[in-house]
Amino acid sequence: MKINTDEPHKVISRIATAISEPARVRILYSLLDGNARTSTELSAVAEVSASTTSAHLNRLKNERLVQVLTQGKHRYYSLSSADVASALEALSLVAGSSRSQFVPNTPTRLIAARTCYDHLAGKLGVMLHLRLKELSWLKNCSAKSCEVSADGVRAFENLGIDLATLSEKRRRFAYECLDWSERRPHLAGALGAALLKVALKKKWVTQDLDSRALSVTVFGKRELAKRFGVRMESDSE
Repeated sequence: MKINTDEPHKVISRIATAISEPARVRILYSLLDGNARTSTELSAVAEVSASTTSAHLNRLKNERLVQVLTQGKHRYYSLSSADVASALEALSLVAGSSRSQFVPNTPTRLIAARTCYDHLAGKLGVMLHLRLKELSWLKNCSAKSCEVSADGVRAFENLGIDLATLSEKRRRFAYECLDWSERRPHLAGALGAALLKVALKKKWVTQDLDSRALSVTVFGKRELAKRFGVRMESDSE
C-alpha cells in the first residue's frame, strides 16, 4: 500500500487556515487560561455575531483545536489539549521574533505571572523552572522531556505531588515550553500542571476571574523565596 506522504502537510495547512481568521484567533487565545466558555461568551470575545461564532467554533472543533462539553442546556468550549496550548504559545513567540529587539506589549501583570493552559508561565514560571534545575530536582531538560532526580522525587512528594500518578497520565510528563514573553523556558506537562495546582491550593498565587493573570500573594512570596529561592519583585518595584 502506498503511503500518502503529503497528508501531514495537508493537515497542517488546514489547521493553519483555521487559526488564521482573526475572530478564531481571539477565541483560541481567550481559552489559553484553561477555562471553558460558552459560545455567547466567546461571541463577545470574537466580536462577531452568535451565528458567526457558531460557525467558527464548528471549524475549530473539526480541526480538533477545541472540544465541547454539554451540561444541561449549555455547551462549554475549551482547548482540546495542552499540545494546542503549547502551539499557540509558540505562535506568540514567532509573532514577536521579527522585531530587532523584543519588547513585549503584554500587560505587566501577565508578564509577571500567568497561566499557560494549566501550568505556570511568565516571569514566575521561568524563574521557578530555572531554580528547579539549579536545585537539581530536574535534569536533562529539553523541549521533549525533563527527568526528575532522586532529590526531586522526594521534594515534589513533600509538596504533595504524586509523581507515580502523573507518569501514568496520557499527556507528556514534563518538558520545557519556551515562554513567549520571557524568551526562556518554563515547565510544561503533567508536572507543570501539578505545580500550578499546588501553588493555587496553598494560596501562593491567586487567579484572576477574567484573565490569565496570576497574583503572587504576600504569603506566596515568602514561601517561594524560602522553598525555592525564587524572589518576586514587590508590586511597587
